[in-house]
Amino acid sequence: MKKHICRNPVGVSRYTGLLLISPFIIGLAVFVVYPFICSFILGMTEYDGIRPPEFIGTDNYRGMLHDRNFRKAFTVTLKYTVILVPLKLIVSLMTALILNMELRGIGVFRTAFYIPSILGANLSVVIMWQYLFASEGLVNQLLGKAGLDPVGWFGDPQRALFTIILLRLWEFGSTMIIFLTALRDIPKELYEAARVDGSGSIRSFIYITLPQLKGVIFINLVLQSISAMQEFNAPYMLTGGGPLRSTYTLGMLIYDEMFRYHDMNAGYANAVSWVLFVIIGAMIALMYVIRSISRRRQK
Repeated sequence: MKKHICRNPVGVSRYTGLLLISPFIIGLAVFVVYPFICSFILGMTEYDGIRPPEFIGTDNYRGMLHDRNFRKAFTVTLKYTVILVPLKLIVSLMTALILNMELRGIGVFRTAFYIPSILGANLSVVIMWQYLFASEGLVNQLLGKAGLDPVGWFGDPQRALFTIILLRLWEFGSTMIIFLTALRDIPKELYEAARVDGSGSIRSFIYITLPQLKGVIFINLVLQSISAMQEFNAPYMLTGGGPLRSTYTLGMLIYDEMFRYHDMNAGYANAVSWVLFVIIGAMIALMYVIRSISRRRQK
């Protein structure tokens, strides 16, 4: 019996697929690949935006080793990431566990907890945060009623970064939604079997919930680490990098070198952005290596 193979039932050209995805390819080439290559080239030049770029090789990268602003920005960015990311994962997971309960009206609370992530660090949120942590703001008023001295949240180098971390910690909705979705995918039979064996809530969380969420925890860790390393909006709008550059991130350094300084050096700004790119890439690669080693040991 002969088999009739219909290779092209509707007369579609072999180039139709390429034609359909051409807008994406063109957009990727024009708005991603081309700027990516230009940024790398500019990183090896001295360019003030007026005169033609002057090729200087790796001088911009060597200059970072002696740049106090770069060292300070790198330290602040790393400190910010190390503190914020674990706290955000813990708060998001704990909130997701609570919102995973089957209670009447729980959908309203899920929406309420997600709203701050939609707002982001826009002007209205920044104004609210400045009011809360101002010298005579709501937080200091509450501290006064508790018999404690007011705190200079934005004027103290030891506390300014903490206020920005609190702002980003408040915006945990997207991470929480990912955790919540993963929690709802865990088979309920596992908890029922554990309950029959006499396992309590804490043991069930340690031996059932956490192992089932390993992949999701890792994905959230990667996404939040990338986001934290690129932080710019919150410190720029709240503190401007002060006081004493205690909230000065690498994102702010790139912006200052590109737009704010009188002797603008777009070449140096692009070089810093590439160093940030390499740091993030190395950090994520290290996470994957550690995860791979952990999986091998478990097997």
